[in-house]
Amino acid sequence: MNNLKIGNLTARIPIIQGGMGVGISLSGLASAVANEGGVGVISCAGLGLIYRNTAKDYMEACICGLKEEIRKAKEKTSGIIGVNIMMALTNFSEMAKTAIAEKADIIFAGAGLPLDLPKYRIEGCTTKLVPIVSSARAAKIICEKWKTLYDYLPDLVVVEGPKAGGHLGFKTNQIADPDFSLEKIIPEVVKEVAVFEEKYNQEIPVVAAGGIYSGEDMYKFIQLGAKGVQIASRFVTTHECDADDKFKQSYIDAKIDDVEIIQSPVGMPGRALKNAFLDKVKLGLTRPKTCPYNCLRTCDYKKVPYCIILALYNAYRGNLDNGYAFAGSNAYLAPRIFSVKEVIDDLKIHFEKAHKNTLEKIKKQLAVGKSAL
Repeated sequence: MNNLKIGNLTARIPIIQGGMGVGISLSGLASAVANEGGVGVISCAGLGLIYRNTAKDYMEACICGLKEEIRKAKEKTSGIIGVNIMMALTNFSEMAKTAIAEKADIIFAGAGLPLDLPKYRIEGCTTKLVPIVSSARAAKIICEKWKTLYDYLPDLVVVEGPKAGGHLGFKTNQIADPDFSLEKIIPEVVKEVAVFEEKYNQEIPVVAAGGIYSGEDMYKFIQLGAKGVQIASRFVTTHECDADDKFKQSYIDAKIDDVEIIQSPVGMPGRALKNAFLDKVKLGLTRPKTCPYNCLRTCDYKKVPYCIILALYNAYRGNLDNGYAFAGSNAYLAPRIFSVKEVIDDLKIHFEKAHKNTLEKIKKQLAVGKSAL
């Protein structure tokens, strides 16, 4: 298993922990992953609710919360700490500026195309910029725009496929279509990004994300050209995950049929675990009467079936009667709670097994070829 280079940063293992809001991946989980040699990621989504007692309003509390989570993570680790900021957030600009000012190692930006992300860089900026895309076309557009407008190229590109948890960059009818599978998209993005790598003599690693759960999964996508993987759901069922134990237990209790596609107020399909709250959503029993937070640019409380920030905050606190858990396609595989170290050790072991199995197959094929001669 090789390391992962992101500009002048080097992660000892090619694993990025996916950002999970609201409150699922904060400084606790992020620092634990970073200490094991991966890239830990703090989610910005909903920090204003978690830190609402620290400021006069939601937006100010978001900034206070991000500063505090970055500070706490840096106290716990000398490893790489990133921040995930959804483009759909109303305060995307403020959160990007705060992450850079607080010297987060990386900003991961998705749920939309972060076409202007480099404009937030300031003199002496050390924060790496990473878009999350779902197609080779999106990767090309971002590389072209960033280079033309800001003379900057992505430090890494995360490619999130349709098996991811949370918000998906696909139409509902594309999610199960083989033409939009991560296995198909990764080589396409690698090829597209290679054009910019060669033209500008800059390495731009591509990382695979979405439904990746095992060391065998890791090996498969690295064989397809990815330099690493982003894993989220598997880190939920760890002691260090920042969510309430009831949230983690919902993963452990889940069966394969409990993982479903929902329509999010963000305006994108999402993958979540079935529960009583989502049943009430379908019956139209959860419609918000006001919008106290104005957290999403794409949300009109008069039209949406529920307040997503409140639902996810409730779930993070363990109140799943009034919220739900986003989850990747393989989230139901979790048998119990592990430590982050146990998860990463297991990923390493099965990655190496997959590698050895491949070498054995090659040896056998060569032996058959020689005997035929």
